[in-house]
Amino acid sequence: MRKLKICVLPGDGIGPEIMEEAIRVMRAVEKKTRRFQAELKEAPVGGASIDRYGVPLRDDVLELAKSSDAVLLGAVGGPRWEGLDYSVRPERALLALRKELGLFANLRPARIYTPLIDASTLKREVIEGVDIMVVRELTGGIYFGTPRGIESLPDGTQRGVNTLVYTTTEVERIARVAFEVARKRRKKVTSVDKANVLEATELWRRVVTEVSREYPDVELVHMYVDNCAMQVIRDPRQFDVIVTTNMFGDIISDEVSMLTGSIGMLPSASLGDNRRAMYEPIHGSAPDIAGRGVANPLAMILSVAMMLRHSFGLDEDARMIENAVEKTLASGYRTPDIYSPGTTKVGTKEMADRVIENL
Repeated sequence: MRKLKICVLPGDGIGPEIMEEAIRVMRAVEKKTRRFQAELKEAPVGGASIDRYGVPLRDDVLELAKSSDAVLLGAVGGPRWEGLDYSVRPERALLALRKELGLFANLRPARIYTPLIDASTLKREVIEGVDIMVVRELTGGIYFGTPRGIESLPDGTQRGVNTLVYTTTEVERIARVAFEVARKRRKKVTSVDKANVLEATELWRRVVTEVSREYPDVELVHMYVDNCAMQVIRDPRQFDVIVTTNMFGDIISDEVSMLTGSIGMLPSASLGDNRRAMYEPIHGSAPDIAGRGVANPLAMILSVAMMLRHSFGLDEDARMIENAVEKTLASGYRTPDIYSPGTTKVGTKEMADRVIENL
């Protein structure tokens, strides 16, 4: 039996609730297949860590994450911490984990589940059959570039500065991830940039084009980010793999997620060169519904499936979870975010119960 060392960071808001249910599903799979044994070590992060220790990420928690085979993260942040300095806000923990673990590639799948087609705000004929993978560069770009900050000017006003920076190496490695992913899908990569006005993304386009020559079997299309944002709504089925910068990926992946009807449905994987990886739902901490037992746990549950597949090669166990989720949806069970008349509204725990029954 394979032993898996997993760092569990529930985080803030609904994070602890959805994490608890995802762990229950994982334990059920562990018991059923007996192919792995998960050793879990839990620690506070984000706002929960600030409240207890005054910092969003302690050094010992970072070391725990580094020494683990994989990291499961719930969600961090919320309005109660927004008044803090940027350097100590909950989100700095997320950025630090990505940077320190070297997690440069964020994979965000957006697949339309047939039972949820009518949950989308778009017409059935537009979204039916949509299956998109957004590959977002995660440790470079404007979120990490320097100089940055807010400075006072001689005339008494202030100026905010953020710097968009990319190197050839950073672009090459994320491009290769995208092309490798596309090879296992429908063999098409759309690289999204703003090369007409941003020199950093002019370099991005040039380097992606050079890397594409290593993958003659994969089609490459370049698209400006504003056009991509429109095309995702107009004709989402044209996309297979989208690869883009940190900031553009942050925005486009959330837009793509809403094609599915709810941001609460989508998992993500953040991968690095050294086999380290972190798995999390793409939604936020949703403090407005925290503690009410109504949050959708499926994105967190599907994040566990991605972890079993990408970090541990347990494809059969991952498919077991994914099939159970699809069967649960086909049976008509819905949390409030995806509820529609004629379906059965359930809470966080009961949704996980149904998934476990369908394993």
